[in-house]
Amino acid sequence: MTQPTLHDPLIIAGKPYRSRLLTGTGKFVDFEQTREATLAAGAEIVTVALRRTNLGQNKGEPNLLEFLPPEQFTLLPNTAGCYNAEDAVRTCQLARELLDGHRLVKLEVLGDPKTLYPNVSQTLIAARQLVNDGFDVMVYTSDDPIIAQELEAIGCVAIMPLAAPIGSGLGIQNKWSLLEIIENAKVPVLVDAGVGTASDATIAMELGCDGVLMNTAIAAAKQPVLMAAAMRKAVEAGREAFLAGRMPKRRYANASSPLDGLFF
Repeated sequence: MTQPTLHDPLIIAGKPYRSRLLTGTGKFVDFEQTREATLAAGAEIVTVALRRTNLGQNKGEPNLLEFLPPEQFTLLPNTAGCYNAEDAVRTCQLARELLDGHRLVKLEVLGDPKTLYPNVSQTLIAARQLVNDGFDVMVYTSDDPIIAQELEAIGCVAIMPLAAPIGSGLGIQNKWSLLEIIENAKVPVLVDAGVGTASDATIAMELGCDGVLMNTAIAAAKQPVLMAAAMRKAVEAGREAFLAGRMPKRRYANASSPLDGLFF
């Protein structure tokens, strides 16, 4: 098997991307700040909550596409706010109509408004319907390795397990579950939800994740554009550290310089 290198692109649905940081477009003060943060993050894929963002369906209102044009960014319509498979599928179909046949979508079917934890059974139903309908599905899910395998078998192009609840900023709470998913997946695995600061993004990448998606960690920062820049560096550093291979952990000290040949 060919070993991954620093210059390998992230491949999503057959398309290569240089950046492994995906960002959201919600919760910013306006579309101008959204654009500035997106550029600072170096993101090429940006998620759009179709139920909350105007992509032209609301005439006379600011249109996100004027700030993040599809010629420059890959838009990733998501089904945020959907609590059943039927609504999620309908939302993706609407996105395809608005974006001239756009196939790449992020599927998320939520279980309840308090935790925003995924409803796995409804996610599986929606994933099957969308894949059968010709969509390229990136899917938000729990950190259950068995469910991840099932979603991959259905045909999802990327698995996106949470690292902690959406918007919590708690950081990576489930390293072992994530590792199990990463080691068994044949499609990209991207942490989605839970990142709070740059070190969280680095940890996710050091584990071997193919990328990280975040919104609140950037938008809710005191200086969102500056945080976006920090997240860009964090993802890059984590990727480099993963490829470099960390030293083994030891219980006791191990001198970094040899003792042989010392003058006493």
